[in-house]
Amino acid sequence: MLRSRYSLAAVALTVSTVFTACSSSPHAPEEKYYLVSSNIKIPYWQTAGHGLVRAGTDLQVRAQVVGPDTYDRQAEQQELHRLLSLQEKPSGILVSPADPDLMKPDIDAAVDASIPVITVDSDAPGSKRLLFIGTNNYQAGLMAGRYAAKLLQGKGNVVVFTMPGQANLAERLRGYREAFADNPQIKIADVVDIKGDPRIAFDAATEIVEKRREKVDAFVCLEALAGKEVADVLDRNKVKGKTVVAMDTDEGTLNWIQKGVINATVAQKPFTMAYYGVKMLDDLHHHKPPALSLDWARDPFSLLPTFVDTGATLIDKNNIDDFIKARDAARQDKKS
Repeated sequence: MLRSRYSLAAVALTVSTVFTACSSSPHAPEEKYYLVSSNIKIPYWQTAGHGLVRAGTDLQVRAQVVGPDTYDRQAEQQELHRLLSLQEKPSGILVSPADPDLMKPDIDAAVDASIPVITVDSDAPGSKRLLFIGTNNYQAGLMAGRYAAKLLQGKGNVVVFTMPGQANLAERLRGYREAFADNPQIKIADVVDIKGDPRIAFDAATEIVEKRREKVDAFVCLEALAGKEVADVLDRNKVKGKTVVAMDTDEGTLNWIQKGVINATVAQKPFTMAYYGVKMLDDLHHHKPPALSLDWARDPFSLLPTFVDTGATLIDKNNIDDFIKARDAARQDKKS
């Protein structure tokens, strides 16, 4: 009954992009930048991979996305640890920590070894990472929460699909909770941990629909995997009138918005995160500050920002056609 619905993008993220530097290039042949994440085969990280490849092309350096194909915190940590043991030391590392506490020792070890590390998408603020590039997740949750509250007309029971322990998702949930706090008749009835597995989202949504159909008014998905599963379950069971707010803009999520089952989704910029991240790593590699492990966040004269907000947009039936046109035009530009 359950099946995979994820089509891979044309670029293979696990294959390095290698570029030969011309004689005038400031880059050495051994320079290489990495993006470490979990679940790297999903469309979100495929899009980030495009940004990584584009930055590598522009800079004439090598770049590679690495990490487990599934949501595996331990495997992601082991991959980062492996990079630190390479004979050819990474020139810089982007990392999206599924578990900030688990990743902290290796992030710190990399910085101590003079390898610049920047977190993207999900942060590890307790580590020595130099800065975070990504969505202001609290504001994204607040924006989406206010949208959901308006659709619910200020009252109803909400089920949240998330992965507890991941910093970016916790911030999104905090934003939703604050938005709902202005509407005391909106209650978060349940928080479902999907453990990075869309099948868990599907099964949980099925159980909710079959056993609590009249008691749940809205489904909020804080990550990319659950929205399509919830929409599929509602469609199969011919359930109408539920509010569904998703995350990210893979093809399946956009299709369900066009069909009217998902009300809206929050569009992030993983391409921009990876592209700008490599650019910053490259600058740090070639123009290293006296010490990478300084407390940049507390230094009022810091050479680095603490956070680079790449932005987020709410996509619904009113602007989805414009979004798709812009996306397709950008894809065409990359081909030309």
